[in-house]
Amino acid sequence: MPDAVVITRPLAQCHALAQGVAALGREAVLLPLLDIYPLADQAPLQRVLADLLTGLGGYALVAFVSPNAIDAAFAQLRQLGELDRPGCWPAGVALAVLGETSRACLAKYGIDAGNATIFSPLDPARSDSEHLLDALDLGALAGKRVLIVRGESGRELMADGLRAAGAIVETVAAYRREVPALTPQLGATLHALLARQNDWIITSSEALRGLFGLLAQLDDGVSVAKMQQQRVIVPHTRIAETAAALGVTRLTLAGSGDASLLAALQS
Repeated sequence: MPDAVVITRPLAQCHALAQGVAALGREAVLLPLLDIYPLADQAPLQRVLADLLTGLGGYALVAFVSPNAIDAAFAQLRQLGELDRPGCWPAGVALAVLGETSRACLAKYGIDAGNATIFSPLDPARSDSEHLLDALDLGALAGKRVLIVRGESGRELMADGLRAAGAIVETVAAYRREVPALTPQLGATLHALLARQNDWIITSSEALRGLFGLLAQLDDGVSVAKMQQQRVIVPHTRIAETAAALGVTRLTLAGSGDASLLAALQS
C-alpha cells in the first residue's frame, strides 16, 4: 500500500490538494499545522480596502503574502459589497503574489492574467519575498503607493525592499496564525503518523518549525528523530533550508503550486 500523504496547510487550503492526492490513488491525511483566525479589529483592513476600491488610496500595487491574506481580504471586500461581480478589480492596480497557490486563490475570485496584471517570482522553486522583488519593476514603483496585505506578524523583507526602491509602502494585517496546541488527540495523531513512513507536504517554514516544536513535547526526542526520517516535500528553497536545519534527511524540493507538489509525489 502506498505511503499516506500528510497535508499540513491551513484547513481552508487543504481540500483541493487532497483531491489531487486522492486522484493519484493515495491516502490524504489533513493535519493543519497553522490555525488561521480573523483579527478582532477589522477596521484597519476595512479602511485600506475601502480606499483601494474608491481610488483614495492611490495604490499602484497590492501585494498579498499568502492565500490566507487573499481569502481574508476578499471576505472583507465582499462585505463592503463592491466585489459581487467575478473578476472585478480596480483598474490600473497591479497585484503581486508569492506563487502558483496564490494565483489559484485569486482565480477563485475571478482574477487572473486575463483581467489583471499579476506579478510573481519567475522561478517556481523560489516563491519568496526576495524573488518577488526581483520580478517587479522596482524603478517604476518609485514614488508610488504600495499596499502589502499580510498576517499579524511576518517578515519585513518585502516592505523594506520596496521602500529602498522609493515606493511608499503601507502594510495591513488581515489575519493571525498560530501553531495548534498539543492536545492528547493531536499527540495521538502524530504518534500514529510517525509509526509508519509517509510523505509530508509542508508549505510554510513557520508550520515546519511548529511541527518540530510539537514533536519535542511528545517524548524524549524519539518523535523528532522519526520525523527527520520521513519524506518531506516543500515548494520552495527557503522551506527546504529550514527543513535541512531541522535535520530532515529525505527532502524533495517541488516548486510552487499544487501541480508541482503532485508531480513530486509521483517522482
